Amino acid sequence: MERKYFLKSTAIGIGALSIIPMINACKTESKKESVNESTKSEVKDLQKPKIVKDSEGNKLNVLGDNQNIKLTGEDTNGQYTLIEQNNEPGTRIPPHVHENEDEVFQVLEGQVEMSIGDKMTTLNAGDIIFCPKGVPHSWKIVGEEKARAMLSIFPSGLEGMFKELAKFPAGPPDMEKVTKICGKYNLKFV
Repeated sequence: MERKYFLKSTAIGIGALSIIPMINACKTESKKESVNESTKSEVKDLQKPKIVKDSEGNKLNVLGDNQNIKLTGEDTNGQYTLIEQNNEPGTRIPPHVHENEDEVFQVLEGQVEMSIGDKMTTLNAGDIIFCPKGVPHSWKIVGEEKARAMLSIFPSGLEGMFKELAKFPAGPPDMEKVTKICGKYNLKFV
């Protein structure tokens, strides 16, 4: 290779290589400006932090299931609902299926017998179960002590159903009315 040609091509190559980072820097800066503008508008839509103390929440008796709704879709931008459950031995929820929601159920105290799909297990304090939408599941408080659990529902929305069901008087519920309310939220008993 001739020396002149090598120097020319190298100088041009070096010059081009030094220009490319400058072009990329301009593009990056332009992107940052547009991201900053869109971020500013998103910041306006961010949820506000919320602190819920142990004794706080919306306490409901939902057909015998003692719930304390800690966070709603309104609090989480529709992402999830968080419910603390405090129930006596023998309390149970019959087999049902959610069409829209996944649930994570964590036992904090006591024992809970869980049925999910064709499996049955007993959960103790610290145990967690994931109940995906479309899979039948149920639970029952077993053992001698009261059970406390946290139920996370993804996405939110079922808190509306629980509020409606909590309006029923004590005693055996009218299952036709219960089924109708649950159907509005795409939950069915199996």
